[in-house]
Amino acid sequence: MISLRQLDKSVSQGNGRLFILRQISLDIAAGDFLTIMGPSGAGKSTLLAVLGMLDGEWTGEYRLLDHAVHTLKHKDRIALGKQYVGFVFQQYHLIEDLTVAENLVMPLSYRDVKPDAREAAVADTLDRFGMVAKKNLYPRQLSGGQQQLVAVARAVIHRPALLLADEPTGNLHSSQGKDIMTLFRELNAAGTTIVQVTHSEDNAKYGKRVIQLRDGWIVD
Repeated sequence: MISLRQLDKSVSQGNGRLFILRQISLDIAAGDFLTIMGPSGAGKSTLLAVLGMLDGEWTGEYRLLDHAVHTLKHKDRIALGKQYVGFVFQQYHLIEDLTVAENLVMPLSYRDVKPDAREAAVADTLDRFGMVAKKNLYPRQLSGGQQQLVAVARAVIHRPALLLADEPTGNLHSSQGKDIMTLFRELNAAGTTIVQVTHSEDNAKYGKRVIQLRDGWIVD
């Protein structure tokens, strides 16, 4: 599904460059569940942003399915990301003045999804995630675990081929975090490719393999 070759990411620093990612070469197969680990500042979240096409300032080669991302213009990368990628962040990023159901419909509004199909997708997702009774509640009326559950549901409602998660349980109690990771495992078993960034050894055990980053390099 994904192939990275000799990918570098750097920023200006004084008279030189500070490298955030160095010579990243990595293959991720469809159906994989990959965990990226490493100390703070290792480049983990930056690599996730590159994979999700949120960061376009890098060099090297990136192929997603049949698309050579490194050759695409910015607007085409954004469109590709919307088509194939879903995101889950440590901060839930829910829209506070929208209900649960209205938050879920947002990703569909960015795509050519007809209104009746949107309603059906929201209804199916609410049922799948056990949130039918909470559809008219606002984020402030939910617990942290419930808000993250809505965030995951929003990320997968358009059935992305690739789910990217950045410290998805960082703000949750251990029991809530376990629920989210169990859900990730179920999504992966159903065919969703997942790449997660985490410091948690327990969370890493839910995946299929781990890479370690240090100072921008893959070291293990």
